[in-house]
Amino acid sequence: MPATPNSLSGTTLSWRSVGRTCAATSMSSQYLARAPIASEALKLIAELYAIEKNIRGRIAEERRLVRQQKSRPLADTFRKWLHAKLALISQKGKLADAIRYALSRWEGLTRFIDDGRIELGNNAVARSIRPITLNRKNALLAGSDGGAEHWAIIASLVQTCKLNDVDPLVYLTAALTSIVNGHPNRDIDQLLP
Repeated sequence: MPATPNSLSGTTLSWRSVGRTCAATSMSSQYLARAPIASEALKLIAELYAIEKNIRGRIAEERRLVRQQKSRPLADTFRKWLHAKLALISQKGKLADAIRYALSRWEGLTRFIDDGRIELGNNAVARSIRPITLNRKNALLAGSDGGAEHWAIIASLVQTCKLNDVDPLVYLTAALTSIVNGHPNRDIDQLLP
């Protein structure tokens, strides 16, 4: 069953995080003997990204169809491959942890195949929330609880503007001008970006 637009974030997982885990394992000198397994995993993940590169910008239904034809068989093969490799290696190593991580999150990792609206990776989401996370840390230095609360409101409005392609300075200037000019409190939602 495809995810609804409201459930898209939080239900998909990033193939990049699986890839980073494999890359870290393959680069670790302690696990150099197992590097070929991690390197092969990276190649398989790269094949998924190559398919995505070719369908980027297409409508959701087209993406879903291509994914069903090309990504599904690759993902199914990769899952079997992960199970086979897990059986061959030490269960206490980092590589085993990386494989178990991917297998335990398989439903979220493959959700993109059945829903063309979902991206293969969540990099865009991660990039968009990074400034919010930084602002949250900065708000700790606001001087008081009230100051931190005001900081959080402004930071939230600025990030909402950015996510909606609205210039934050233009928006805040217009919203504050409206409030100063007597915009009714009961209609304050009309001023949201």
